[in-house]
Amino acid sequence: MISRADILNASILIVDDQPVNVQLLEYLLQSTGYTHVSSTTDPRVVAAWHEQYNYDIIILDLQMPGMDGFAVMQALRPLEPEGYLPVLVVTAEPDKKQAALDAGARDFVSKPFDPIEVLTRIRNLIEVRLMQREAKFHNLVLERTVRERTADLQRFRSAMDATADAIFLIDPRVMQIVDVNEGACRMLGHPRTQLLAMEPSRIGLGSREQLQQHVDAALAAGSDMRAPVLLEAELLRHDHATVPVEVYWQLQHQPAEPRHRDELDTPRDPHLDGQRTLICVARDISERRQAEERLTHMAHYDSLTGLPNRTLFYRTLAEAIDLARDKEWRIVVLFIGLDRFKTVNDSLGAAMGDELLREFSNRLVQCVRIRDTVGRLGGDEFGLILTMTRDQQDAVLVANEVREALRAPFQLGEQQALMTASIGIAVYPDDAADPETLVKYANTAMGQAKEAGSDAYRFFTAGMNVQVLARLDLEMALRRALDHDELELNYQPKVNLHTGRVSGAEALLRWNRPGHGTVYPAEFVHVLEDTGLIVRTGNWIIDAACRQIAEWMASSVGPVNVAVNVASRQFAEGDLEQEVRHALERHNVPADLLELELTETALMSNAERTIEVLSKLRALGVKVAIDDFGTGYSSLAYLQRFPIDKLKIDIAFVRNIVTNPNDAAIALAIISMAHSLKLRVVAEGVETRPQLEFLRRNRCDEVQGFFFSRPLSAGDLGQLVVGGKALPPDPNQAPEPPQTLLIVDDDVNVLSSLHRLFRRDGYRILTAASPAEGFDLLALHPVQVIVCDQRMPVMSGTEFLSKVKDMYPDTIRIILSGYTGLEAMLDSINRGAIYRFYTKPWDDIQLRDNIRLAFHHYWLMHGSGRQAGKPGEDHTALPAR
Repeated sequence: MISRADILNASILIVDDQPVNVQLLEYLLQSTGYTHVSSTTDPRVVAAWHEQYNYDIIILDLQMPGMDGFAVMQALRPLEPEGYLPVLVVTAEPDKKQAALDAGARDFVSKPFDPIEVLTRIRNLIEVRLMQREAKFHNLVLERTVRERTADLQRFRSAMDATADAIFLIDPRVMQIVDVNEGACRMLGHPRTQLLAMEPSRIGLGSREQLQQHVDAALAAGSDMRAPVLLEAELLRHDHATVPVEVYWQLQHQPAEPRHRDELDTPRDPHLDGQRTLICVARDISERRQAEERLTHMAHYDSLTGLPNRTLFYRTLAEAIDLARDKEWRIVVLFIGLDRFKTVNDSLGAAMGDELLREFSNRLVQCVRIRDTVGRLGGDEFGLILTMTRDQQDAVLVANEVREALRAPFQLGEQQALMTASIGIAVYPDDAADPETLVKYANTAMGQAKEAGSDAYRFFTAGMNVQVLARLDLEMALRRALDHDELELNYQPKVNLHTGRVSGAEALLRWNRPGHGTVYPAEFVHVLEDTGLIVRTGNWIIDAACRQIAEWMASSVGPVNVAVNVASRQFAEGDLEQEVRHALERHNVPADLLELELTETALMSNAERTIEVLSKLRALGVKVAIDDFGTGYSSLAYLQRFPIDKLKIDIAFVRNIVTNPNDAAIALAIISMAHSLKLRVVAEGVETRPQLEFLRRNRCDEVQGFFFSRPLSAGDLGQLVVGGKALPPDPNQAPEPPQTLLIVDDDVNVLSSLHRLFRRDGYRILTAASPAEGFDLLALHPVQVIVCDQRMPVMSGTEFLSKVKDMYPDTIRIILSGYTGLEAMLDSINRGAIYRFYTKPWDDIQLRDNIRLAFHHYWLMHGSGRQAGKPGEDHTALPAR
């Protein structure tokens, strides 16, 4: 019997070209009691040393320069006539395990290694080596024993291979697979050699820690060594598919051989007494899993439509409410009942009724977002769960989409069926806080919708129903309006700023609703958009505009250019090109008299299709304008890509164009950019003469707005064109512009005195009693010099001149104030808004001379091309009297 002392006295040689690895193994062995440990980093000396010292074990690396581990084993083979190489391969190349074993190595360990595992394997190899030496005279007995054990193993393997289950034998000391049966190979699709080379965790048997838990559980189970729990797991096949299995663990125990007499006095752990094998039996349960999944699906999904059934719908609603409670969201339940379904079912048969329900469920799924839930609650009743972060308007939109989805006929065999739905809506937390009550309330609201007639929806909350009823009434009235010719067009003239004459008109939709009078678009266009009626309405507008153009051409009015607005949905969903082409042909109208106005959003919704359609329309001769320019993308890139003729400056920038430097800057930038791209510019919303003159002076091409005319009927517009109404002439068209002085002061006495003072110098004098009036005069007239009081209500002189500086940088700006505070003076100077700062009361002669010098300075800088300095340069000076 081999004693522990014999093992620790064994001779060991470490071979590795990395000194750090050699030192690690030396320390590991010496610290555990081994006394004869040698090492080398030169593999070429190994054979000679082994021939001289006959080592009990050689720990060998594979990858070494000059001579690798395979060459070393080849050199050792002649020294071991019995074919036994006492070699333990320790390497970082786990894929070479089988090659190393085939070359004669007795065992194989991958780097990085477990120290306990390495020591265990070294001890086992040394023990075998020593037993080989000690028991040579027992060879016959040993050979007979081996043959017997081999026969037992073959009989055991035959039994293992006969079962359909997968059986894995695992060495619990190193947690490595030592054998598998054919069932394991068939189940996982690996040959036996590959399975033996794999780590248990790689095929799903568990990590080392998990395997150790099975060993501990089996030991704790008692004498039968069986793990107390039957587990389910998933094993990984060679094609990376998983196999669901039921796993059974057992620890097989072989009694220990008698101990050497030197070890009799040493206590031995009974758990380590003898050799053990961890047996894993895995049974494929795929069919059982599939059956369970089918049963689960049948329990939670409707067999006809495939939608969640009532049970799953309620569970999903409860989960949605729990989440909404934490997030402070709203949950909306729509209870949908098909109108007249029983009639269809009775007349066409149950099979066609089922087909109708399937088709409707498909359409219903298309109406909601991915995160929303659709379910069949029974019979012809369906439910929707919507998660919202805003108000109930989202629920209205979905209800309208469901109603719209039903409008297309259902093809049931050779028959067509037209269906509508009644929809009830309940909201968490407004109406209820639990799923059952919420669905019940939605069902109640659905009943109210049915009582109101087909194709309707109702909220459970009465207050919400007021809004719903009003909207439904508006929607139904709009549908009647299209059918009964209640819509009409008004026309707002556009005026050419170069000629002052009417250059065309924009068609504006009006609804002459019976009992309500004229209804303006702001009150109903959003309903047209939501319901999709905007496409039909837009086509009507194009046709009506072409018909009116033809009527004008046939009268004394003559040809009038008409612009028509095109909605985003009309462009995206309708066939705009065909509608325009047919309208032009139907009324025999030249294409260049029709202009289409599109918003930037409509242009960008599908850029490639937009370019294609607009290019075809341009080829016909139709003009294209961008409406509300500046409020959307406002990108120079798309202006270059799209076939565009005009830009329309949005009214938001025109409204304060003479008082707000930012709005003025945006408008001027649009004009400049458009002209650089050879596009015309139209300003909408022009309501005052200063706005008009500001735009005319800055080269805007056309304007429209109340200053020239409100929207007119077709007849009134014709009379306006025939009458030749035009804009007032530009007041500043003179061969030599006069020297203009603007005086701004809230004291009318000061205005009067300064007017008398400067009148004798021949200036054109403009006076304003407020900054607002001053902005209007600046827009109406070119002004060279401004004299402004500092202390005025609403806006100080400094603030006024700062804005003037941004909008009219060439002006000479002067403060004349009785307030001589240093702070106000420095503020004006630091803002760069003033040319001089004078105080009241003033000296008439000195002030006249200074104003004369200010005009002289202006004309030196800007007049007749002679420049005394850079245009727009500001000058400041100390106050003078």
